[in-house]
Amino acid sequence: MYDDILFPTDGSEASKATFPHAVSQARAFDARIHVLYVVDTTYAGVGAGGNKNVNSLRAEGEAVVAEFEERLLDEAVEVVPEIAEGDPFTQIKRYGDDGIDMIVMGTRGRSGVEKHLLGSVTEKVVRTADVPVFTVRTPE
Repeated sequence: MYDDILFPTDGSEASKATFPHAVSQARAFDARIHVLYVVDTTYAGVGAGGNKNVNSLRAEGEAVVAEFEERLLDEAVEVVPEIAEGDPFTQIKRYGDDGIDMIVMGTRGRSGVEKHLLGSVTEKVVRTADVPVFTVRTPE
């Protein structure tokens, strides 16, 4: 039923807390996990006026993906590592629409004005994904 599971991660504690759920789903369905890190090039701190550049963010992403890849290999789960650049929601949606059967991602539980003004990546994915999205409520 589910052969390919997308696990988008930003390397945060929230995504680390979501990871066991992705592994559980992969084991239940004998599926492979696609670990996706999106280098957020829309972030205000990136570029000429910011304190981060795309290369340093890409290096950070490579380290995060390598950590999850190693953990999945230790769990004997097939893994497909991937790094993309751009808007996180757009890249997760694009990747999810390309042969993925399920998306497993965490939520930080945003509330109040911030949620209504910005929305969350997870919320946008849940509303627009063509495949099931397994969300895990994670600590603030």
